[in-house]
Amino acid sequence: MGLSRTDIIAAIATAPGRGGIGVVRLSGDGLLPLAEALTGRSPQPRHATLCHFLAADGVAIDQGILLYFRAPHSFTGEDVLELQGHGGPVVLQMLLTRCLELGARVAEPGEFSRRAFLNDKLDLVQAEAVADLIEAGSAAAARSALRSLSGEFSREVRVLVARLTELRMLVEATLDFPEEEIDVLRDTDAAQRLAVIRADLSSLLARARAGRLLRSGLHVVLAGLPNVGKSSLLNRLAGEERAIVTEVAGTTRDAVRETILIEGIPLHVIDTAGLRETDDPVEKIGIERAWREIGQADVVLQLLDARSGETPADHAIAMRLPPGVERIVVENKCDLAGVAAARSVEAGRVRLRLSAKSGEGIAMLHDELLRVAGWSGHGEDVVLARERHLEALGLAAEKSTLAARRLDQIELCAEELRLAQDALSRITGEFTADDLLGEIFSRFCIGK
Repeated sequence: MGLSRTDIIAAIATAPGRGGIGVVRLSGDGLLPLAEALTGRSPQPRHATLCHFLAADGVAIDQGILLYFRAPHSFTGEDVLELQGHGGPVVLQMLLTRCLELGARVAEPGEFSRRAFLNDKLDLVQAEAVADLIEAGSAAAARSALRSLSGEFSREVRVLVARLTELRMLVEATLDFPEEEIDVLRDTDAAQRLAVIRADLSSLLARARAGRLLRSGLHVVLAGLPNVGKSSLLNRLAGEERAIVTEVAGTTRDAVRETILIEGIPLHVIDTAGLRETDDPVEKIGIERAWREIGQADVVLQLLDARSGETPADHAIAMRLPPGVERIVVENKCDLAGVAAARSVEAGRVRLRLSAKSGEGIAMLHDELLRVAGWSGHGEDVVLARERHLEALGLAAEKSTLAARRLDQIELCAEELRLAQDALSRITGEFTADDLLGEIFSRFCIGK
């Protein structure tokens, strides 16, 4: 993506398809001549003007509202035009084509937000929050994205950067003026200052990890022998009949996926084929796919039949599960076994007894999945983080810990503090390579 901020870009800013209203957005320097050629009028800034949008021969393409925002008082910091017409794909494409004839070019994905970033209208976190708000899959995710867009996450990062900067000044003062023989670190309680920074970093990182779940969700795979109730459990979690349930072993041949929300956290639940030895070629393919899903899971719910308990076949499945994947043993059909729903921990492994058919014990399963997700239940303070945010926060935490260990080695301590500060500065874009910017904004919607 080019870095030019003088050429005029244009894009259809509303979603593809038909609707009551469609918007074409333009941004660039000196848009008044284009607006006059397009409408025959000279619009006033921040005034809605009803007008016809005209083709080159003066024939009306559409009638709608023209909005003009003069630089720097706009989203991008440049002149911005919004042409609000009817939401048909043909008329919008005609309007966009006319804008291109008048000297604009088609905007690249995320180019409006990128210009806002380059013109200091948004920092990088706020720009990313625009995309997160559009893509939010739950109310909790939308609220978190809006808080980031308002600058809440950025302010917390900048406070930490300021504290690190101040601490670096104190530490480096002992390097620049060693002849003063003043123990600056002791007199200013540098160790305590660094401890506070580390604690705040740890808290922000934990909230960011929780926020990542709001974006991507938790991948939950239901695994076990045939006829232990995997499909019934999927249906119970989904609240509707999503998977076929019969008494015939091997009914589920392929993975069935359903996304549900628990406390605003998206859970991507995958029902898989029953795991057993079989000569059926179709069922074999389903079992192979089941093992692939298990390998990619965040958590595996291994279902057993509460009437028989853990059989040698169940134990064989448990031994094949990837060691790094969280496993919860679920003893299903407790109603048929004549026992109550319960939770226990055996050898560090959580076991739940429940009934997918009656719903008894399902609330315990919800709580257990939220525990695995690391969800505290306080959604209003989470940060809707991206992977790069987590990497930067993790690196800053690591470097600040190394700095604390090297307070008696001033040169090394100062370097670790600098690296921690640089890592945090990457989050807001104050220290960010152009290639990273290109990667980030290329994933945005066209028109944003």
